[in-house]
Amino acid sequence: MQFKQLKTLNMSTFNWPERVTVREVGLRDGLQSIARTLPTAQKLQWIQGAYDAGIREIEVGSFVPPKLLPQLADTAELVAFAKTLTGLVVSVLVPNLKGAERAMDSGADWMLLPLSVSHSHSLANLRKVPDDVVAEIAAIVEARRARGSRIRIEVGMSTAFGCTIQGQVAVDEVLRLLKEVLALGVDRVGLADTVGYADPRQVGELFAKARTVAGDTLGCGHFHDTRGLGLANVMAALQAGETRFDACLAGIGGCPHAPGASGNVATEDLTYLMASMGIQTGIDFGKLMALRAQLAQWLAGECLHGSIAQAGLPKTLRPE
Repeated sequence: MQFKQLKTLNMSTFNWPERVTVREVGLRDGLQSIARTLPTAQKLQWIQGAYDAGIREIEVGSFVPPKLLPQLADTAELVAFAKTLTGLVVSVLVPNLKGAERAMDSGADWMLLPLSVSHSHSLANLRKVPDDVVAEIAAIVEARRARGSRIRIEVGMSTAFGCTIQGQVAVDEVLRLLKEVLALGVDRVGLADTVGYADPRQVGELFAKARTVAGDTLGCGHFHDTRGLGLANVMAALQAGETRFDACLAGIGGCPHAPGASGNVATEDLTYLMASMGIQTGIDFGKLMALRAQLAQWLAGECLHGSIAQAGLPKTLRPE
């Protein structure tokens, strides 16, 4: 079999960032895929523990109907507590205008609006085709303006790299929808490998193309480690200029409407990756791993992930 020689990035000339931001999404993306409902008191401990470990961005929940996701029914209470922590940026996911109104009432800093590029996934997840979701986002932007709300809006482009229901997702469709939401006046957009289909070459190319459309408004990479490429994809996005990444403690999570999707990139593994390259995250390893151990007790019997939890830190990165 013949292989074409690929152009490679000249790492000697690549300017590595001094710092990246890690947003903890376990309280929403992680818990939504677990049948049990974690008590609110333990969620509050999770938020406090993450904050004490140095994490300064947390997605604390979602304003979805409690009957659909009872695991997230206490989101307003979590937002109220998280807002007492100085300097913590608090995010919530909202699926529609009603959820956005609750988010604005809650005092959260950011609301995250999912926009599935895959028509099939969009119908399964939100019961709307992508263009109808764009219209809903327009209504949310207008509602924010009418209220004079200071909450900021991030649109996450779900299934941007492929879909377990539809299969291929066209790059042109990703870019078209990006242009549509940017024209509405949203504050940030991100690209998500919702189902763990992406490979590093695909990630690097799509982030580069999206950057030409969105510029600095492109501000998040969301990857799953379903097929073992999560951190490789983080690296590809990093080399394409991305410096904000979602991650989940113990690598839990997935999408209820994406069959076979499992395992977000583990917060502790992502933090280790950056530390190993001398890139700052502001996260304390010891406190982060203590929190993971606590989470393992709370979720006893659930499948947890992460390499650092199994292997530990190498001597070269252990504090003296």
